[in-house]
Amino acid sequence: MKNVDIGAVKQFLLSLQDRICIELSAVDGAAQFVEDDWGRGRSRVITDGAVFEKGGVNFSHVQGDAMPGSASAHRPELAGRSYQAMGVSLVMHPQNPYVPTSHANVRFFVAEKPGEEPVWWFGGGYDLTPYYGFEEDCRHWHQVAKSACEPFGDEVYPKFKKWCDEYFYMGHRDEARGVGGLFFDDLNAGGFERCFDFMQAVGNSYTKAYVPIVERRKSTPWKDRQRQFQLYRRGRYVEFNLVHDRGTLFGLQSGGRTESILMSLPPLVRWEYNWQPEEGSPEAALSSQFLPVRDWLLPK
Repeated sequence: MKNVDIGAVKQFLLSLQDRICIELSAVDGAAQFVEDDWGRGRSRVITDGAVFEKGGVNFSHVQGDAMPGSASAHRPELAGRSYQAMGVSLVMHPQNPYVPTSHANVRFFVAEKPGEEPVWWFGGGYDLTPYYGFEEDCRHWHQVAKSACEPFGDEVYPKFKKWCDEYFYMGHRDEARGVGGLFFDDLNAGGFERCFDFMQAVGNSYTKAYVPIVERRKSTPWKDRQRQFQLYRRGRYVEFNLVHDRGTLFGLQSGGRTESILMSLPPLVRWEYNWQPEEGSPEAALSSQFLPVRDWLLPK
């Protein structure tokens, strides 16, 4: 495959998984990631830490003779092609309700057919899901995302920020999952090297965006009220992943390891019929002030 270096992508992804796990273990301070090597990937899970109630950082490299329906539905020309898909995907669920949940993913696909040029692309991004919002945290998260995009053009951050806002939207609830970040897919414009560089920039910036927020909030005192609201809002996270998330569908349809795919779900969650937060409360502020789409980098 001319100018497409699958080995370099895989080496970066494995290194990225290593570095993210080291940094998140350090900020937790008590628990370590436990590795499960399952042949076509390696799952690393942290549980019952001082900060993280549950988190997973997974690497996978799957191959098949035909693209799963979730991948070819929006690219019908890929139907019938063999493929390779590799990536790092992670979700971190904190214990403290004042620390937001975060998700990140970077991935690479190659689809081949005899007698035709291979089709390849990169995808990925990251998004933040707070339970109690803080303007400072949201601005920091988006500033790091913007800085990662800047070397690739002024239009990149606004484009992929908008895509993230639109992707992580729960139509059945008419609300966003969180405060957004970056999302991109089908990226191959500009050639392999440039696209690979961008994917690396996004992957490398995740801990720069997330760790300072964790450090800032992890010692904030909380009580059962905050915990119950966190568990309630986690229900929205579960709904999105099982109803809308294309990555979850791809993993299940491609014969991926179910335990690794569903590690993104939180360990504890609650649903309550037609519950509404008290008007003017910190819980109500999440929906009124933080979940509506906005430009977090505008001056105060």
